[in-house]
Amino acid sequence: MNDRSESDRANVRFPPPLVCVLIILAGSGLEFVVPLVSVPSASSGLRWGVGGFMLATAVASLGVWPALLFRRSGQDLRPCTATPEILIKGPYAFTRNPMYLMWVVVCVGFAIILVSPWVLLLSPLCAVILYFTAIRHEEAYLEQKFGDSYRSYKQQVRRWM
Repeated sequence: MNDRSESDRANVRFPPPLVCVLIILAGSGLEFVVPLVSVPSASSGLRWGVGGFMLATAVASLGVWPALLFRRSGQDLRPCTATPEILIKGPYAFTRNPMYLMWVVVCVGFAIILVSPWVLLLSPLCAVILYFTAIRHEEAYLEQKFGDSYRSYKQQVRRWM
């Protein structure tokens, strides 16, 4: 890889989906080691219905839709690759990070399905870790590459919602 392509990318080195998986596994493990107060368990059908709806909605609107926009614009989904243009339509009109938001909502959806207070409590940690491992690197890269255009977008659209 030449110097130009190596520098024309965000410095994201940790796969963002893995953050979500680790949060769910950590929360589930903590349930066995340090159970929190007993939470009244709803019927499994209700849990799967509500949690499943959250998962399906998050994946469709904050995962698949942005992925399709990336594909149509010829961009790579991986955050460690070059970004040829800033996407500002679809979910990017109301959140700068729809796919990262999806991972946080996925944690909450699994917390509901698993009746896991720990996963629910750790879900905001997912957002914090995503910020430090990916978002801040992407924002610095995009600001350097697109300058005022990206700064204007940042002023108009919130990071999360």
